[in-house]
Amino acid sequence: MSAVESIPEKVVERKTIVYKTLVDPTVAKITGEKMKDKLFVRLGFLKPRPEEVKCVSVSKSYEPYLVVRGKYSIDYYRKRVYTVDVDEDVQEVILLKQSFKTLSPEKPAKKGLRVIRLVGMERLFYEDAAYLILDKMGHEVAPDQVPEAPSEEEPEKTLTEFSEKIGKPEIPADMEVGVIRSKIVRRPQEIERVVKEIFEISERAIIYAPVYEVGFQNTKTGGVRAVRVDGITAKVIQ
Repeated sequence: MSAVESIPEKVVERKTIVYKTLVDPTVAKITGEKMKDKLFVRLGFLKPRPEEVKCVSVSKSYEPYLVVRGKYSIDYYRKRVYTVDVDEDVQEVILLKQSFKTLSPEKPAKKGLRVIRLVGMERLFYEDAAYLILDKMGHEVAPDQVPEAPSEEEPEKTLTEFSEKIGKPEIPADMEVGVIRSKIVRRPQEIERVVKEIFEISERAIIYAPVYEVGFQNTKTGGVRAVRVDGITAKVIQ
């Protein structure tokens, strides 16, 4: 079987989950106000006066996370040649009613030896699995970076209403499938015959987590900076 032949796949549909926003915009603004003195630091220690930094905006968006669980397995045969040493004076060996002529060894061996070569088939099994959480760029993130919250009962409706105002993050349709495939699919080079091979995705979801962006302006310099606040926990996102 050629290594370029397609691998049988079983991939579930991607599920959409939208977390409920548990933080009021006012709370997000208060959280941002606590951080504003750190936004315009110069030379590592020069800070503007508090009254010089004003909040100019509070906006909400959704941060997407991709969750995927997959498995790859292959049950296959490969061809293998076994070299067996025999005595120097042996001309023929009969095994399982099959005759094998003895040969001189390809590499120098102990004095007084000849060899027979047996062509056989070995059956092997390889399997790998993974559970991944990815950000919108397809990079792996730790599970504790993804907040937990109750889900909207009608996620698609919530996203539609939101995207009409500000737009929805566009995520490639099969990005997470490609990432996990590249990590766990390892088709062996020496394949003579495949018994069974499968790439499976058993769990697949995109989670939209609410995020506030609180914008501040330094009224003295005109510079603008923003603080990102988790819409579930009210914690500042680094």
